[in-house]
Amino acid sequence: MNPVLAKGKFVICTVSDAKREKLCNRPLLIFREREGITVIIEKGIADAENLSYKNIWSMITLNVHSDLNAVGFLAAITKKLAQHEISVNAVSAYYHDHLFVPNEKANQAMKLLKELSE
Repeated sequence: MNPVLAKGKFVICTVSDAKREKLCNRPLLIFREREGITVIIEKGIADAENLSYKNIWSMITLNVHSDLNAVGFLAAITKKLAQHEISVNAVSAYYHDHLFVPNEKANQAMKLLKELSE
């Protein structure tokens, strides 16, 4: 898996379309739901833009080129983290999977992912 902990802290917010336009390309992720627009963005940018959020997340990138059709890959990972009471919000992008875990549990998650990789 070769997990890598990204520098920085991230938050998950909901924003209006006007605010999303103002943010331009600064969010890591923009997802439209029926109820509104969700963004994953660096905490510092969210604070500067007065965006509200509940939790602070760390991002772990799995530096293996994963197949978008792979069955059970994320299930095994989330199961391992869940056994240690670590929540995860996974984003599967074209090249890699990215795991957003509670900031205060990032080092523990990294240790577990490295164990799982072996």
